[in-house]
Formats: sequence, C-alpha cells, structure tokens
Amino acid sequence: MDRLKAWLRGTSISALIATAAVAFAPSSAQADQHAPVQASCHFQSAGNKIKRVVFLTFDNVHLRRDNPNVPSDLEQMPHLLNYLQDNGTVSGNHFTPLISHTAQDIVTTLTGLYGDRFGFTVANSYGFFNANGSVGFQSSFLYWTGLAKDGQLNLINEKGKNAPAPWVPFTRAGCDVGGFSTANIEFESIPADVITVFGPGSDEAKETGAVATADFEGIAIHCAQGPSSVCNKNSAHAKPDVLPDEPGGYIGFNALYGNKYVAPAIVGGPAVMDLDGKPVADSNGNPGFPGFDPTASQSLGYVAAMLEAGVPVVYFYISDAHDNELGPSLSPAHTFGPGEAAYVKQLQIYDQAFDKFFKRLEADGITKENTLFVVTADENDHFVGSAPTPANCDGVHVPCTYAHVGEIDTLLDRVLLTQRQNTTPFAVHSDDAPTVYITGNPGPMDTVTRTLEHDLDALTVTNPLTGKNDKLSQLLADRAEMKLLHMVPFPADRVPTFTMFGNDNYFIENSNSKTGQGKDCSQPPACVNEESSLTGGFAWNHGDFQKEITRTWFGMAGPGVAKQGRFDGVFSDHADLRPTVMALLGLKDSYTHDGRVLVENLETHSLPDSLRDSSFAYTALAQAYKEINATKGPLGVNSLVAANQAITSDDATYGKFLTKIGTITDERNALAGQMIELLNGAAFKNQPVRFDGTTLELIIKAQLLNAKVQELAGK
Repeated sequence: MDRLKAWLRGTSISALIATAAVAFAPSSAQADQHAPVQASCHFQSAGNKIKRVVFLTFDNVHLRRDNPNVPSDLEQMPHLLNYLQDNGTVSGNHFTPLISHTAQDIVTTLTGLYGDRFGFTVANSYGFFNANGSVGFQSSFLYWTGLAKDGQLNLINEKGKNAPAPWVPFTRAGCDVGGFSTANIEFESIPADVITVFGPGSDEAKETGAVATADFEGIAIHCAQGPSSVCNKNSAHAKPDVLPDEPGGYIGFNALYGNKYVAPAIVGGPAVMDLDGKPVADSNGNPGFPGFDPTASQSLGYVAAMLEAGVPVVYFYISDAHDNELGPSLSPAHTFGPGEAAYVKQLQIYDQAFDKFFKRLEADGITKENTLFVVTADENDHFVGSAPTPANCDGVHVPCTYAHVGEIDTLLDRVLLTQRQNTTPFAVHSDDAPTVYITGNPGPMDTVTRTLEHDLDALTVTNPLTGKNDKLSQLLADRAEMKLLHMVPFPADRVPTFTMFGNDNYFIENSNSKTGQGKDCSQPPACVNEESSLTGGFAWNHGDFQKEITRTWFGMAGPGVAKQGRFDGVFSDHADLRPTVMALLGLKDSYTHDGRVLVENLETHSLPDSLRDSSFAYTALAQAYKEINATKGPLGVNSLVAANQAITSDDATYGKFLTKIGTITDERNALAGQMIELLNGAAFKNQPVRFDGTTLELIIKAQLLNAKVQELAGK
C-alpha cells in the first residue's frame, strides 16, 4: 500500500475474470513432481547445499505489537513466523536507512548500499532543483537503467555511473533471477520503462492503458546464459539485458519483461494462478501484474510458479495487512487499526497463503534443506488514531474498534504564513518527515534558509484527536548532517535544502489551489485536518526517524543459517542483508558494500575460510563499524540531535557546528572506509581479519569518535 500511495493508483481483485491458463495451484499430481534445478546454477558456499534463494520484502508488516494486547502481524501469521523461528533466526533489532521508505529500503536490501551510493535518499519520490532554481519531482520507482526527469540516471552511483544491478552476480553464476513487484528490477513506470528497453517504435510501446500495465509492469526474469535458462522457453520475446555501466561488462545476457512474456515461459499460457486458483490479474481482469499492492496469495503463487519452472532466485514483495487489500470481501473497506476484525481476518488469509506456499514448495522438493529463505519488511510504521474500544480488546477474541483512524494532514505553508508570516517560496516532499527545497537553491548559511529553519522549528498545531498542542518539527537535518547520514547522493540537484523530521502523527504537505494556497489558517479549508480512513485516507505513517518506524525485522532460514529462533542480540540494518546472502552463496559483488556479513546469525561451518578464521576479530570490528556508519547507529542518532541543536541556535553557534560536523564526517568516512575494506576482504577476498594492533586501533578510534559526537549532542 505504501507503493500504491506513492503512485496514487488503487487496485482491487474483486473483478478477476477466469482466464484459460495452465494452473499451478497445489494438486495431488504435484506431490509426485519435484521442481527442476537449473543445471547451470551453482552456489559455492554453505556446504554447497543451497540450490535456490527466496527473498521476500513485506510492506510494513510488523514483528512487534502496535497494541500490547493485540498480537502482532507476524504473531497472527504463525505459519510464516514459526517456519523462520523453528528453522533459522528472526531479529527484531534490525533497522532501515534514512529516510525510511519503500523504494530506498528495498534498493538497500537489494544492493547492500545506502542511498548516497545509488542516487536517491528520499523516497518514494524525490525533489530536484532545476537550473533556474525551481523544483521538480521524480518518482523513485523506475526500471534500473531508467532516466529521471533531471536528465540523469535514476539509479546513479557515487561515480556518476548506473549503480551495479543486483541480479548480475547470480546470472553470471548461471542462475536466472525472477522479480515480482520488487523495486526497480522490473518495469515500474509504463510507458517510460517499456520505451527504455523495447524502444519508442516497438509493438510493446504501442500498447496503452490498463492492458499495457498488466502486460509489462512489475514482473521480470533476468536470465543466465546457456540452454538451461528460462529465457529459452520464450526466446522470441527475450530482450538483451542492457547494463552499459556494469563493472566488467555485461554482454550476451537476456531478460523477459512483463507477464506477457514471463507467463508463457513458466506456465505455458497467458496467466499464472494465485494460491487460491485464481488468475493473477488486475482489477479489470487483465491477466498479469495486479498492481503494486499484491496480496500474499498473488505474490506467493507467482513466485511458486517461477520456482517450479526452474528459476532458482526470486525476489518479491507483499503488501501490508493493515490496509484493505482484498476489497469488498472485507468490511469495513478502509485502513484498519490494530485488532480490528477485518485486519485480523486479512492476516488469517495471509497466514493461510503461507501455509499453502510452504506445503506446495515441500511437495516440489523446495525445502529449508536446499533453499535459503530471507524475509524482511521495508520499514515499520506508526498508527495514527484514537484509543481502541474496549480498552482490553485483543483483536483475536475481542475485536477492537476505533472512533478515529487516520493520519493528521497539515498544510505546512499555510501554518507557516499564519504563525510566522513567512512567505518564502519552497517545495516539500510530502511526508511526516518532509524534505524542504527552497526555491533558488540557497546555501545553508543564507538568511532565507536560516529564517525558514527557525520558523519551521517554532510551529505548533492543535491535534484534532487529542486537543493537545503539538510541535510539528522534532529534529532538523541540514545538508552537512544529511551527508553524515548517507542522505546526500551524487547528483547535487537532488540534495534538499534541509529535512524536517516531524511529529509522526502528522502528514505534512504544502497547499495547492484547492486547499487554500496563499490563505492563512483563519480561512477555509482547515490547515490541520484528520484524514479519515473511512473516506480513503491513510493511518500508518513512516519515513521518519523514530525508533518505532525505523526498527523493523528480518528472518532467515536454510542451509548455513543458525537456528536461533528469536534473536535480537545483534544490531543490523538493511545494508547487511546483501553481503550476508552473498557470503552464504559464495558470490561476490563488484563493489564494496555499506553493510557487513552477519556472521553472528550464521553457522560457522557455512562461512568462507577467511571468515571462519576471523570470527572474533571480524565480529568486534564489524560491530564497531556499524556503530559509526549505520544511519541508526549511535553516531548517526547522536549527530542528528546535535545538528538540530545547532540549526535552531544562533548563526555563530551554527557556523561552528558546520566546521565540527564536516570534520567529524570526514573522519568517520575515512575510518569506516578502512574498516569495511578489512571486513570486505575477509568476507570476499580470502583475507582474514587479525585481532592485532591495527584492528584494535580502528575499534578504539570508532569508540572515541562516538564519544566526540555524544559530547557534541550534550549527552
């Protein structure tokens, strides 16, 4: 639903039309058949036991409880939670990067990089300054090689090149990679992405409307070379997988784009069935992509068909359960609060889908003994609504009801005009943590910037749910602080003037001609208004800095994964998942990750020799590294507090801060660079880390740097 909100496009599956196709719903015949293993695909680690990778990202599905009386999302999906806990590890001490939103979070899990190394740090869209100082906006969702509206690659790395594609190590190892609704590895924008790959005059580009979206959006298979590739089953429609900036070159690889060409290759017909035996289709009944809010049955059914066709690596996405994804079959048809009957019912349906999925894979011979399962959620989020009735409701036995369910919409420019008489022209990326782009792109010490920062910090509004007076801004981050937090990408035009991390009950935006633009708050419409879910509004906020939002979870099961059950003993973030998977598989990326291998969650025998030999030193160095380099590590958390204190103080104090934070960032980058080179060497270059003077010195320097920033924050 987060992606749905970003695209302002709704989907419903109530109008699905039966389509003639080969059905891959579970059947007794399947129990006697095992899914083929791609002959060319070989993973060289974890005792060579891993034959497949199943990587799922949820949208805002929660491990922890949002109401202490109501079981969490995962507690209400025991077939998934127990599978992970009984056969591997589940961590609730796992964090997102900043800003915590779907596009950036997913690309970080795909690459092991923070946004400053792949081109955007604000999602699910971002602003950019035009040459004349005006501001434009671009969706973060584009196919991997797509061009943004500012004329630069959407996914552009720190060298000004297209960020390395995450499927390349797999396809080079002889493994096809399937994607379903996963950010930017399939087509995201029609017709833009179709034109990028097929060309403006192609038959594919001539398709329009809903049919074109169902045919080409959200589904792809990136193919290995050789006769065992799925691309050979529909070779007439396989297109060159063009990655001109890929390190080492990438020639002779093909891909199938969209259900129109993927479905015939994996099921022999135009439609793939969900786990309930219905065609995966859009709300008009067109077979193909259902939209970027797929249900569990749709996503799991599609990737099961990919696996059964011999695709050994699948990345996919399932929508949240607190928004109504099943249409009129659930009542009421709105965003739910914790423990509402429809919310509980939807989680039951999701849980049933996972039960069917694991049983189906088991019948196919796809099990925890030969398959690596990785599951995470892009981010957590914060519920905005009234207290439940009755107060002791648990959802499962006693349903919860809510008088109010909906985030609080706030028109920032009008509140600013009313309370501070500030008419500075600026744009915002609407969010509960809006990024601010002042027209003309002034510098951090310019009067217009400093005045707007102070004025935004002073704003308060009356909460329509509680009647209390709330401060809108919680923490401000200028460009210097954003650089430390990995929030400054290579294209300078995409760097906001500053970020206002706000009160997470509020969705903050600027007004337009329909919402009183240019009027103070004494005139209608209201500047602060509850966005009721009963009329289609949203009630779950994320994208902010709060721990409730940025602390999410991951689970892993399969060969080489330690059987730890619920284990929160290790801090991690999304950047760590990629190097951990690569190390387990014996594969390498062409770059150094921002994350590290989570050796504490893996069985020692599954590790490369250099990691096994480095276990103690690697762990100590890795934990110190994360403390200074992770956006939600102590250095990042404390520096944000220090930045807000300086930004909201006088100019002389702020000027001194800019010098200090610049020096700290340079020192951190140099230190983190030394540390990650040692960590990367142990993980991927057979260079053990020794607990010697060099390693100890780096750890001590990290501790001293943390202490310096803690002192700067006044702690």
